[in-house]
Amino acid sequence: MIQVVVPAYNEAQRLPRTLVLLGSWIGEAHPDWAGRLEVLVVDNASTDGTADVARMLSTPQVPVSVLHCPEPGKGAAVRAGILATTADLVAFVDADGATSFDAFTQAVEHIRRGADVAIGSRAVSGSVTMARHSGLRERGAAAYRWCTARLVEDVRDTQCGFKVFRGPLARQVFADTHTAGFSFDVEVLGRAQLLGASIAEFPVTWVDVPGSTFDPARHGVQSFAQLAGIALMLRRAQRRAQRRVPAAPVDASVTPLVPPASADLALDA
Repeated sequence: MIQVVVPAYNEAQRLPRTLVLLGSWIGEAHPDWAGRLEVLVVDNASTDGTADVARMLSTPQVPVSVLHCPEPGKGAAVRAGILATTADLVAFVDADGATSFDAFTQAVEHIRRGADVAIGSRAVSGSVTMARHSGLRERGAAAYRWCTARLVEDVRDTQCGFKVFRGPLARQVFADTHTAGFSFDVEVLGRAQLLGASIAEFPVTWVDVPGSTFDPARHGVQSFAQLAGIALMLRRAQRRAQRRVPAAPVDASVTPLVPPASADLALDA
């Protein structure tokens, strides 16, 4: 089982396309996943009937459940969703379906090979990005990446809305995450690195879908302010970790916190 969290604020228009495409992709690429990939739509206080639309789109092939999150913010919605999961593998994806679902195949393969986190990226070689051109967005994105590179080492694109985690690790990380806004990914990845998690970044095909609630002019300053808060939180977390007494050697007979990927999700050869 893999549980996929989809944060949704007023997504009644875009969500149906995304879930239909996901069902079609499973039918064509991984029919053995039918009924074993569960979607958890987190309704972030929508006013357009998003929750009702999500429930109507549930099928035996792609079961959909709905969780309500009254706290505003994408980060708050994803956190609520991840903490409600129980699966060995969990993911979160954007409601617009901007990232091709072929990314699931790549992500699971990376985790099979030993990664703890597999994230889609628009900034590594091989990625295909089709976006609306905006000078403001491009300059803002470049400055944002410059800042995030100082908080999360060796990750070029922290903000692509497609990430897959080993379930226990995801729940541990999100339990300590505080950022409710759009910059939450940076805190999540930073905390994962502090725990020693291995992060694999892989290229994806990403198409800009109209209707995003992110406004560069309105949310840009907030996002940079959030980075300053995240930097402080990560420094404090690192200092706390350094003060801890070294743990005793791990007994190899004990199941580790982050187990190997489920064999039930093994990819076809």
